[in-house]
Amino acid sequence: MKTIKLLLVFIFSGMLLSSCTVIFDDTLDNSISLEELISSHDVWYVDIHASNQNGQIPFLSRAFTLSFFNGNMYANNNITDIGLTGNGLGIVVGNYNTFGGVLEVFHDLDGRHDFEVTRLSLNEIRIYDSFYNVSYVLVGYQRNNFNYDKLFYDNIEYFLQEYKAWERTAVSANGTANPFDDEHYLRFTPENNTTFYSSHDQFGTNVGNILWNFTGSYEIFDVQNFNNLKILTLNYNNGDTEEFELSVVNDQRVRLYHTSSQTTYDFTGRGFIQFLRKSENGDQDVRKQGRERTKITRRVKKKISI
Repeated sequence: MKTIKLLLVFIFSGMLLSSCTVIFDDTLDNSISLEELISSHDVWYVDIHASNQNGQIPFLSRAFTLSFFNGNMYANNNITDIGLTGNGLGIVVGNYNTFGGVLEVFHDLDGRHDFEVTRLSLNEIRIYDSFYNVSYVLVGYQRNNFNYDKLFYDNIEYFLQEYKAWERTAVSANGTANPFDDEHYLRFTPENNTTFYSSHDQFGTNVGNILWNFTGSYEIFDVQNFNNLKILTLNYNNGDTEEFELSVVNDQRVRLYHTSSQTTYDFTGRGFIQFLRKSENGDQDVRKQGRERTKITRRVKKKISI
């Protein structure tokens, strides 16, 4: 399994099925066409936190990245395997044509949307749908400078939702015994960003047969002066609270440092959930509904471990 830092592969993903008017800034190169503008970067990251979401356009809210390539649009709706799916292109979600300053886009599921496009900088654009009064900011990157670490940590809640269960697969030799030693599985559901489940079932249990013994709410904090670290608190309904420093090992494994016992646990994702569209046979591993990205405001804590 690759580490995040080895995920720098060509990534294309698109979801902008719409028609657009380009508004150029006087300080930028205005000589390029709309086609040249949207194809000037390998990948456009959908920066939800910089977007103005008075409402939502479903296919844009599901996408982490968008790309435009030879009339086809591609989208990556999952973080797991990002940079690899479709040889980095993600999946084809529609097509587009350019006519002067107009980008005409048709999404396979959501149809046509019309966007005004404002070029904010050399690698940043804003797309605005006047009908829905919604705008999204897209940040362009080339494949060799896309920051996958930032993608994972900025969207860590969504990454945790991409598996039906997280199974404990390693525990450090050091650390004191504590009640969390009995937790063998964790689950973070895509229906919201605050609910978790845990289980004491035996290791190796089929994911579909896991009995979720406990439930509660969770919160993820940013860590002061650290971009590649988060703090996770699990607030059990019985009143117990567990706190961890959370880091991402790769796109299938996370590491939890239990701050009170100084024990380190590795959890590996089981039962990958692909957020594309609902499959014809009803396979719940493939989903269209149930997850649309929204702005997440995190509180900040200081790093605990030395």
